[in-house]
Amino acid sequence: MTPVPSLKRLRQAVPSQSSRKAPSLFVASAIALTTLALAAAVNRHLANKAERDNPPAGSFLDVNGVRLHYVERGTGDAVVFLHGNGSMIQDFESSGLIDLAAVDHRVIVFDRPGFGHSERPRNVVWTPDTQAELIDAALAQLGVANAVVLGHSWGASVAVAIALKYPSLVRGLVLASGYYYPTARPDVVAMGAPALPIVGDILSRTISPLLSRVIWPLMLKKIFGPRSVPKKFGAFPKELALRPAQIRASAAESALMIPDAMLRRQYEDLNMPIVIIAGEEDKLIDIESQSARLHADIPQSRFYRLAGNGHMIQQTATDQVMSAIKEVVNASTQLAAAE
Repeated sequence: MTPVPSLKRLRQAVPSQSSRKAPSLFVASAIALTTLALAAAVNRHLANKAERDNPPAGSFLDVNGVRLHYVERGTGDAVVFLHGNGSMIQDFESSGLIDLAAVDHRVIVFDRPGFGHSERPRNVVWTPDTQAELIDAALAQLGVANAVVLGHSWGASVAVAIALKYPSLVRGLVLASGYYYPTARPDVVAMGAPALPIVGDILSRTISPLLSRVIWPLMLKKIFGPRSVPKKFGAFPKELALRPAQIRASAAESALMIPDAMLRRQYEDLNMPIVIIAGEEDKLIDIESQSARLHADIPQSRFYRLAGNGHMIQQTATDQVMSAIKEVVNASTQLAAAE
């Protein structure tokens, strides 16, 4: 008669569910970590290649310990350009706006902290006010005591901050496609994820650059729409914009956008000539709740709606933006003469 195994022996013979799960969990974790490590290595290689292929086109300033990259062209009264979130000097360069403005003016264009070839120290929260202090100090080093300042998108927030903190420095403002008042923006909250502590570092070094490459065409369609992307934008160095460090900088600015708009309520203190300009079909920022409202809050401002244009008006309506610059320069000159 065959002996019947005891229940205890059967339990010992059959692996428990937890013991079966342990090896599979270990394998899955190992695969995930290996994948992230490979993604980080690929992104680091691509970032290094992008910097070799796109060396700095301008000069550098050491401003309060921050290495700031800028391009300077032309002579005459100073005009300062500040780019939007995720962008850099080459946006204005490829648009042709720098060359147009440099015919009659001394044009100074900065890579804002963390973008292009400028540093962005991690021990600083780079709010528009903090960036205003940096730009003011940089212009002092360049011998600029008075300038017209153009800011596009997030750069418009920095331009406003400079004008509020240093009104004697800013003789006039051109505010293009800006965001000035808090609104519900779920997309901005999502874009801020790579700026989170620890998790953000992992995302910005691994998944985010690869995902950004996939959605790049969709993003361009949104920011340029309803217009098509102009051929001249092909000179914009996409690979520099997709570096982990720049993605993290962009995420940090996305996270700061709504809080800064909530805190900024001194628009009526802006007394210099101001031209507000925006595309009527901007798919990124609602111009009625932003540019039109700002115009209503600043009595001396002029507001131009550009029909058939979206967010990237410096690229798709370059001549109109240049006209806005000339208008502010002329108005500030007349104001100075009257005084």
